[in-house]
Amino acid sequence: MAVPTTITLNPSTDEELYCTGYLTSKCRLVLHYILSVCTLGLWLLLMYWKPEWEIRSKKLKCSINKADSVLLKDSFGAYYTECVVVTSIENITLFSQYVYSGDSGDLESSDDELNDTTALTRNNRTTKSIRYFDHKCVRYIWDPCKNEFAPLPGLDRDVKCLDFHNEYKGMSSRVQNQLRKVYDKNSIDIEVKPIFKLFIEEVMNPFYIFQIASITLWMTDSYYWYAACIFLISSISIGVSLYETRKQRITLRDMVSSHHTQIEVCRGDGVYEETDSCDLVPGDVIVVPSKGCVMACDAVLIAGNCIVNESMLTGESVPVTKTPLAHQEDSEIYSPIEHKRHTLFSGTQVIQTRYYGSSKVCAVVVRTGFSTAKGDLVRSILFPKPMGFQFYKDSMKFIGFLACLAGLGMIYSIAVYIRDKATISKTIIRALDIITIAVPPALPAAMTVGTVYAQNRLKKAGIFCISPPRINICGKLKLICFDKTGTLTEDGLDLWGVVPLQDKRFLPVEQDPSEMPRGPFLVAMASCHSLTMIDGELTGDPLDLKMFESTNWLLEEPGSDTSKFEQIVPTIVKPCTRDTYYSDDRNQTAETVIGTQMEVGIVRQFTFSSALQRMSVITRTLGRANMEIYCKGAPEKIANMCRKDSIPEDFQQTLHRYTMQGFRVIALAWKPLDPKLTWHQSQRISRDKVEVDLLFLGLIIMQNTLKPETTPVINQLNDANIRTVMVTGDNMLTAVSVARDCGMVPPGDKVVLVDAYPSDSGKPARIEWNYTEPIDQEEEEASATHISQSTYKNNYQSIDMSDPSSQNFHFAITGKSFAVVRNSFPKLMDRLCLKGTVFARMSPDQKSQLVEHLQDMSYIVGMCGDGANDCGALKAAHAGISLSEAEASVASPFTSNQNNIECVPTVIREGRAALVTSFGVFKYMALYCMVQFVSVLMLYSKQSNLGDLQFLYIDLVITTTVAILMGHTGAYSHIVRKQPPGSLMKANNLFSICMHVIATAAFQAGVYFYLASQPWFVHNVPKPGDEHSIVTYETTVIFCYSSYQYLMLAFIFSKGPPYRKHIWTNIPFLLAILFLTGFNTMLLLHPFAPIENILQMKHIPYFFFKLTVLGLVLCNFLVGFILEAFLLDSAILTKLCNSIKRKKHPKNKYKRIEQEMRMDPDWPPVGQVTFEEPIPGGQVNNAISDILPGDIVSNDPYINS
Repeated sequence: MAVPTTITLNPSTDEELYCTGYLTSKCRLVLHYILSVCTLGLWLLLMYWKPEWEIRSKKLKCSINKADSVLLKDSFGAYYTECVVVTSIENITLFSQYVYSGDSGDLESSDDELNDTTALTRNNRTTKSIRYFDHKCVRYIWDPCKNEFAPLPGLDRDVKCLDFHNEYKGMSSRVQNQLRKVYDKNSIDIEVKPIFKLFIEEVMNPFYIFQIASITLWMTDSYYWYAACIFLISSISIGVSLYETRKQRITLRDMVSSHHTQIEVCRGDGVYEETDSCDLVPGDVIVVPSKGCVMACDAVLIAGNCIVNESMLTGESVPVTKTPLAHQEDSEIYSPIEHKRHTLFSGTQVIQTRYYGSSKVCAVVVRTGFSTAKGDLVRSILFPKPMGFQFYKDSMKFIGFLACLAGLGMIYSIAVYIRDKATISKTIIRALDIITIAVPPALPAAMTVGTVYAQNRLKKAGIFCISPPRINICGKLKLICFDKTGTLTEDGLDLWGVVPLQDKRFLPVEQDPSEMPRGPFLVAMASCHSLTMIDGELTGDPLDLKMFESTNWLLEEPGSDTSKFEQIVPTIVKPCTRDTYYSDDRNQTAETVIGTQMEVGIVRQFTFSSALQRMSVITRTLGRANMEIYCKGAPEKIANMCRKDSIPEDFQQTLHRYTMQGFRVIALAWKPLDPKLTWHQSQRISRDKVEVDLLFLGLIIMQNTLKPETTPVINQLNDANIRTVMVTGDNMLTAVSVARDCGMVPPGDKVVLVDAYPSDSGKPARIEWNYTEPIDQEEEEASATHISQSTYKNNYQSIDMSDPSSQNFHFAITGKSFAVVRNSFPKLMDRLCLKGTVFARMSPDQKSQLVEHLQDMSYIVGMCGDGANDCGALKAAHAGISLSEAEASVASPFTSNQNNIECVPTVIREGRAALVTSFGVFKYMALYCMVQFVSVLMLYSKQSNLGDLQFLYIDLVITTTVAILMGHTGAYSHIVRKQPPGSLMKANNLFSICMHVIATAAFQAGVYFYLASQPWFVHNVPKPGDEHSIVTYETTVIFCYSSYQYLMLAFIFSKGPPYRKHIWTNIPFLLAILFLTGFNTMLLLHPFAPIENILQMKHIPYFFFKLTVLGLVLCNFLVGFILEAFLLDSAILTKLCNSIKRKKHPKNKYKRIEQEMRMDPDWPPVGQVTFEEPIPGGQVNNAISDILPGDIVSNDPYINS
């Protein structure tokens, strides 16, 4: 099979790469260097900017297996080149097809070494060499079987859970050294480049190359003052940039770089030795220190327990307990995500270890270096996803337009100087000078002014931004996703009460569980948790803490008092007082154990899983012959695991009643286990075998109140027409209740619950659409006492979309249903996301998927979360705002030190102010270019030009000052409904720029012709040999008049409300405008002789002429102000532009979908069932369960997709 020249790496992911192989060509290489010499290095400079051109100029495309270099193109269109490295590997059998290349050979390794690496020898092949390249800290290695490069795997893929116990017994240092050639050292090192290298990279930026060329041109033309000032400013800018870049890099390195430590490694046969943590490779068996440590790698725990703080990765400061990977009897494949409760992640802090007897706490290394979870986080910081924003794209387009205009100006100036028989050198210099005027070198720097001021204001408000360009994007936010717990609601949960069960009936709410009889319900509350003692303090999940504290029981870690548990039970719980323990054994009377203290030992813990939505423990009560299992979790999950005859008939109604009130409900269940079950068997049994046929115990009701700042902020966003969405891992009805309480779902709006079920046993996938609560008053009253399925029977109806009020409905969907819709009903995703307000039971990955889908619908999306499980969504959003100061927030562009959502309106207001400022500065700089462009071309036509210090005064004293101070105006006090413009290429903006160019050019021309009409005016006639006719009437008048134009344009483009404060609040800007206007007036009316001489102005003694010119300045200002304030910003112009463009459909995808929904009166089909595929003959498939009498199957193509 022929090997292709181009392959796709990481297909269908954000890291997708197109990889093309290239082989060095000596002929092309020689030609490349000849061109470099002949062009005086310009060819090398062009190749530096265009890596795809460089590799093509030096190498030939070849099949990927022969390449010595590869050209990579990512999904965002960026190109990279990497060299392919060939490394020899001697005398070692490697564990995967990805990491060998070459012929098989005889092994020289000893039998012991081979036994050390039993699981590392899956192919019985040895290798002589391997081929790989590194890209963005990921190693891609050649797989000769598949003829492709692939990311180097660790033990996190295609490894059975059982293998970690049976096959990984430690490896020799010789095997480890050979594997290190493949995996490199185990470290996350952030390169801090030397200052010289940073300087070269900074100077090679096209912007600075353009400045260097401009300075060289000005020096050639004897513009020494101006050239020197620009050189000084550029040097300061480069120096500051180098300092900030290096400082940030050092800070990041100190924060996340690996710290080498000595760690104990198993060498097989019970032999242990210490080695440097940077020498670890996948397959090593390490010993976790009893006093804790910072993990240097990702490792799966195979013996002992660990208490770990994972705040660095998740933002969650609550310690979690890691338990050993179970001895799975089946062929279950290990996954770091699915088995995260058994995985120690790099960078996390192991606080304590727990082990039995003299055993060691051991773990098998599965990933090292940048392949670890921490490495992935660091890579996301080092190589962030490029965030395309229309404003920046339009800026580049407009600069290109200015460059084209400069080209026309060059042609005009060349024609003028040829006409006047100027020297070739003078003609070339003047033509090139036009480029520096039409495309000012200071334009890119001026564009960042608004962002810099906004960043400083955000910092004062306690909001820190690590990605300043995102501030402008915040000005266009149209939708904000919020996490619930810790973001909208308080972090802590309070126990409101418990609802125990007796004879299959719910008892009244018990406010104080410690007063309850000591039965299974109380034991479940006291034992079913992951709490632990750290430094004498009870630590763990807040929910578990509240639940346990309410029992008034004690928790004891292993010690001398636990000898009765044979030192194999790590934890016991017991009441504060001695008492007779309960007994469900009818053959055992209380008298037989009278006086015995009730103690419950926790034999094994099945940790909480977000996928399973439950946790459980196996316990043994002192004096009992058998063990018990206690389970707690989501009520729906627990009920499905219980015996049907143990669940009360009003379970759904009771659950609904509490969740609708916003309570968080946890269900408890238990059952006694077989007395024959031994301790060793309990440690190996899978949870699926014991978490079945449970007996339902009752409900725990937790209260999670809204933060006081939540509702005002949500109302403020609603008033501004910014959509709000809740994305939470909590219960659906609880989330809906919170959404109503905080105002996400306004009073009177309907909430439609979307329940999607996957295909099963030949039955197609389906969606059921129901209201989450009764919609009329009578039903609402009925729900207070009894809610049954019949309550909803009258709600089966379509929503009439032709009625304006019908638009006020919201979808609520769970993570499970979200996955089904995404896979089986992709056509419905857009509609669900458009009207979806509550997304409950969402996993971290699903949160990211939702954010990305909303972005695909043309929304500019913000995400606000407290850092726990929100990291992916925070990174994916256009503007991620973290309320956590954990290291995970480093990946979020914004971090607030206030733990509430008041930061969201602040970020939006500052983003809008920064965006409007950027628009104003850009328009000002564009007009500044045009004004100076017109001035210079007019003077060129008269063989004259502005003087060096005149240029200096205009460019530095006037333009630089006002451009910097324009952005000092603060953000407006509240958010208005109208969004600021996001595109420079909109007709309004282009019309504005064109009208102001015409107006300023017309007034300049008018002043010139007025000057030429004066009886005392004498045309400039250059003296022989005088290349710079500066001291002329034309130059002086044009200089004085255009100086006013720069100031009036700055004032006109410094807009205030509704996005910025009024201009009079910007005191520095106003003072600068007043001072410079006064100085210009002095230059025009009565210049002092020294200043006149310095600025090379010709004295004009005619005062009436000067007053007339000043009058024209006022007229020019009034015309410009009226144009911008009353015509260009008017709604009439917007409607006119839309009619000219004949805009038939909205540009944004979500608006088009909304338009489609308005035209569909039968959607959403509340009370109907949507099937994955059309049913033949249009008949309802009665074989499908859960279809109630009166159900309708719609023929809508969006429904029966």
